[in-house]
Amino acid sequence: QVQLVESGGGLVQPGGSLRLSCTVSGRIISSYTMGWFRQAPGKQRELVAAIRSAGTTPYADSVKGRFTISRDNAKNTVYLQMNNLKPEDTAVYYCNIVDIPWRGPWGQGTQVTVSS
Repeated sequence: QVQLVESGGGLVQPGGSLRLSCTVSGRIISSYTMGWFRQAPGKQRELVAAIRSAGTTPYADSVKGRFTISRDNAKNTVYLQMNNLKPEDTAVYYCNIVDIPWRGPWGQGTQVTVSS
């Protein structure tokens, strides 16, 4: 059974930075495309960054140039470095396998609030 545990969220001022972590058990992350998703109040969950098994990293246009996804295979952990945060980045952030047939149950997520 896949388990995903996100951490690292918090309250940050506009222009600030946060680093999110996602520890995965039950799957070897290097074998899958892993993604960071977010869900703002009243909106659908959206994929903002992914890292493929080959290492390529596509991003949503809204975060391109500000967010960086990475992984540590030895720790089976995926990270999301978020710089120059904006109020519109406020959301609950989740990680999961991108491809639906392999996706695990959603974790509790980590809240990111960008506000002055």
